[in-house]
Amino acid sequence: MISIRLWMLELTIYLVQIFTFGSCEEVTPCTAGFSEEFYLFKADQKYLGKGRTIGKVLYDDCSGRQRFLFNSADSHFEVESDGTVLIKRPVTLHEGHKSFVVHAWDSVGKKVTARVTVQLEPQTSHVVLGVENVPAEQFDGSESIPVLEFPWSSAGLKRRKREWVIPPITILEGGMGPFPKDVVRIRSSKDKELVMEYWITGPGANEPPKDIFTIDKTSGQLYVTQPLDREKCATYTLLAHAKAVGSSLTKEDPMEVIIKVGDQNDNKPVFTQHVYTGSVPEAVGADYEILSVTATDADDPETSNAALRYSIISQDPALPAKDMFAINPTTGQIRLNNGQLDKKKYPQYTLTVQVADMMGEGYSVTCTAVITVTDSNDNAPQFDQQNYEATVPENQKDFEVLRLPVTDVDDPETPAWFTKFKIIQGNDGNVFNVSTAPGGLDGVVTLIKELDFEKKNKYTLMVTVENEAPFAIPLPTATATVVVNVQDKNEAPVFNPREKHVSVEENLAVNEIVTQYTATDPDTRMKQTIEYRMVPDQLGWLAINKTTGYIAVKSKMDREESSLIDGKYKALVLAVDNGTPPTTGTGTLIVDLKDVNDNAPTIDQREIRICNKDPEPVLLSVSDKDGPQFGPPFRVELRDKSRNNWTAKMNESNTGIILTLKEQLPRDKYNVVLRIFDNNNLFQDNTLAAEVCDCTGKDATCDDKYVAGLELPGILGILAAILLLLLLVLLLLMFLRRRTRVKKEPLLQDDDIRDNIYYYDEEGGGEEDQDYDLSQIHRGLDNRPDVFRNDVAPTFLAAPQYRPRPANPEDIGNFIDDNLKAADTDPTAPPYDSLLVFDYEGGGSDAGSLSSLNSSSSGEDQDYNCLNEWGPRFKKLADMYGGGEED
Repeated sequence: MISIRLWMLELTIYLVQIFTFGSCEEVTPCTAGFSEEFYLFKADQKYLGKGRTIGKVLYDDCSGRQRFLFNSADSHFEVESDGTVLIKRPVTLHEGHKSFVVHAWDSVGKKVTARVTVQLEPQTSHVVLGVENVPAEQFDGSESIPVLEFPWSSAGLKRRKREWVIPPITILEGGMGPFPKDVVRIRSSKDKELVMEYWITGPGANEPPKDIFTIDKTSGQLYVTQPLDREKCATYTLLAHAKAVGSSLTKEDPMEVIIKVGDQNDNKPVFTQHVYTGSVPEAVGADYEILSVTATDADDPETSNAALRYSIISQDPALPAKDMFAINPTTGQIRLNNGQLDKKKYPQYTLTVQVADMMGEGYSVTCTAVITVTDSNDNAPQFDQQNYEATVPENQKDFEVLRLPVTDVDDPETPAWFTKFKIIQGNDGNVFNVSTAPGGLDGVVTLIKELDFEKKNKYTLMVTVENEAPFAIPLPTATATVVVNVQDKNEAPVFNPREKHVSVEENLAVNEIVTQYTATDPDTRMKQTIEYRMVPDQLGWLAINKTTGYIAVKSKMDREESSLIDGKYKALVLAVDNGTPPTTGTGTLIVDLKDVNDNAPTIDQREIRICNKDPEPVLLSVSDKDGPQFGPPFRVELRDKSRNNWTAKMNESNTGIILTLKEQLPRDKYNVVLRIFDNNNLFQDNTLAAEVCDCTGKDATCDDKYVAGLELPGILGILAAILLLLLLVLLLLMFLRRRTRVKKEPLLQDDDIRDNIYYYDEEGGGEEDQDYDLSQIHRGLDNRPDVFRNDVAPTFLAAPQYRPRPANPEDIGNFIDDNLKAADTDPTAPPYDSLLVFDYEGGGSDAGSLSSLNSSSSGEDQDYNCLNEWGPRFKKLADMYGGGEED
């Protein structure tokens, strides 16, 4: 019975569920995500401390979970797993709000984002009266004056540790007096128990602009002292202070009082320009935007005082219709309203545009808009000719082929007049380009790639011309045909390849062929011949057949030549055609010389020094100019007598020789002959000069007393012999020099002549004839020879004897003096001068001595220039008295 009742109860519950859910609408399927895309949390303080809860975000991933992983994009906030948003780091709500993004991830890893904004909304429970936007006219000192009370906590005198924020107070600008006018009353809740004193600080009070607001220090009544101007300052932020009179301990925390200046329509709109200009093509249709006019208003843009509306109040000329243009009343955009423009009749329109604030009902100003009707492109440009022809040389580029003159009857210097060109046919390979000339009208055809006469010698181009501006009406496009002929030019032969590589052995015999290197002449129609030449180089190993291009060995090649790099020899080959003028092509032949075993190994050291007692082995390095295939491992043998006193073996790497003195040798220099083999058994005997010293060990130092195999006594004897020989040679030279200097004194020395003349210049000195041999000039009256004549060559005097040139250079001075005197006494030399003897002294002289001779000009300066004309015998006199500059 009980089971039946239970069954009936379950059936009843089931039917109730069916009835309940069956009568409901279909359940919406679950969608993972935040409950809201935007969360707004309000805060009553500007400064939010760490750990404070500001709200909660709701998230569902359709899995039934209650906790999720959240992430805040702002490091100042954190979101717990249940969605609670906390302050992680202290936050200041600048501009009254702060916004950030929160991320969450669903069960499949998809990121979902919501934005959170924290907005400052201060509590006003402590404000007795403080209504925003209260008109300034209500502040008249009546009971309706707002009262601001300093807040106190419920616990008594303990101050709340948060900033007190009150709504702003609004005062309309430009208010009429009388001033000062009541604004608000500030009071302390303890003013019934204590006598309080009030004051304000901040811009508008004790800071510039000063004294706009004042406060009664006893009653706390705040006044405005003058009309306000919102355009100068829209908001004043003051701090109100209060303290008990006579006590510095009882005082209020500063309270912020914000006073906003309400806007009035006291500013007219202002256009940014007095005159606006624009243009419109004559062929365009309606709604074509031409230009925009812009105005500004200094009033509050959030009010209708700055809500501007534009309108056109006049049009000049008002033809062909008075509403040719329209303006957007909000943006100031002017557009074409009627598509009946005619440039020839009405080339320009002047519009008067008005702007008014207060949605068009307030202050208004006007400006001028000048609109010019421009010419439309209704005439296609035309070529002056239909066909053009030009000739260009081959193998040139960046070459101007020709110019295409064009005519256009549209307005010059406009987009409807400027032209652009295109080659639509015949420009295979894009070798030509057509552009607009600097004037903007004619076309210029330019060659931009080199042409080959042998491939194609004629091009036919089809060129079209259009304007920069599209045609206003359908017009046919002008075309021109340009025929370009390619002029043949003698081209240089071309080697193929330009750089040829061959590989031969370095011991290739002289006159043996290396390769054939030929060139082809691109000028196939000229049927020219090609001559080959080698460019001379320092090595000069190769020669070329000038007709066939076969290159042969001219002199023996050597892979080990120091100027080669990696055994490669580079030679330049020229191909010269017989054209007018001839042209030359250049090819490069690189010969890779294969190494042959033509260099035997050698030792790098040629001299060593070793002790004869307990000597240390000497390591000799071995080198081979050939490549590694003909190099190590080396092998060494001692030759001739060297093997009796020395031993030689290779080191572990077989690249060096270990030479050891087998037995003690006397101190001397020895020649050690080593025969060294390479790995191909090519060998060479190497002679090593080994100096054996009297020493022990590895410090092979020979005594200085032993030099070149001689003891010290022998060396001293050689040096003494050399010094003795030098002394004998010196004595012989001195003897010969002394002998050459002993000569017969001449009859009359030049110095004597100069000295006697010098002494004759002195007055009163008497005669000085002691230096003369009077017998030579005075022979007595009984033995007078005939007087010599200087106009007849004497025949009875013997010819002078001239000395031969001496072997000793030191005697050259005496040789010149003797031969000079001999030439002076030669009787056959003109003018046949000879010694004239005047031994007739006459009947006596009035003068007592030669020194008494005088003339009328003796006391004056004499002219001795005539001495220069008397020959070489008077040269010394001329030097002494004539013509020279005084020192």
